[in-house]
Amino acid sequence: TLGTQTDYRDGEAQTDPYSPEYIVRSDSVPEILTLATLTWGRGLPAGQAEMEIIDRIREKRAWEAALPPMDSPSNVAKRLKMMEAMERKEWAYREEEIDKLQKVKMEVIKKLLWRREENQNKLDAVRLKNHWQNHQKAKEEKMRKIQHDCALMLRKLIAKRKNYMGKLERRDIIKEYNDFSSQTYAPLSRIGFFPDNGSDYDAVRNFYLNTFAGLCELEESVQHSVSQMKIKAPKPKYTIANTGYIRKSGRLEAVLAEVHQ
Repeated sequence: TLGTQTDYRDGEAQTDPYSPEYIVRSDSVPEILTLATLTWGRGLPAGQAEMEIIDRIREKRAWEAALPPMDSPSNVAKRLKMMEAMERKEWAYREEEIDKLQKVKMEVIKKLLWRREENQNKLDAVRLKNHWQNHQKAKEEKMRKIQHDCALMLRKLIAKRKNYMGKLERRDIIKEYNDFSSQTYAPLSRIGFFPDNGSDYDAVRNFYLNTFAGLCELEESVQHSVSQMKIKAPKPKYTIANTGYIRKSGRLEAVLAEVHQ
């Protein structure tokens, strides 16, 4: 299956390439020995940077082969001049490598600083949000307390206005029960009384009337004759003729019977 091929492919089981033993002759220097520092996973397989190193090594070997022998003063001066030029070239290459490395490090540092700034901004946003919510809660609590104090002071002012002469009035029970708008009949809900709480206090609760089982039991206890209603048609008070009209004599008899009663 695809999963098996992914988990157990050849690339996962491949070891480092095999390097056989070798013998170097005394009169030869193979070029491959200059790359002995490169190993699998550290420079091998070779990339662009490794190819540049190989080219530089080849150039240096060619330069060493082109150096003049030290058999005369002119050749010695020429050799020193070539070595100084190569040294300046090596220093320039080294400075270029340092500049490249510094640029890479600067890019990494910029990314790390940018990421740290983003994380810090997120933390600051969360802190500001929590701080704002705390301020909103404190503000709402303060407004609620101000409203409560305002209502309390208004009630005190109303009570003072009623007693503006400075005389305390005793409770007049007769006046309270005589006035249907007083606290006795219509108390205010703001003082802790809610008239609808006990609205069903006087309601009749009966098992035989409120439940289906009680209704069935009540129906079984009642006689069958009570549940079967028999309605008798009332007899007419007046004598009705075949034509459907009441005769005068029949009406007169009904009036006389009513007077007699």
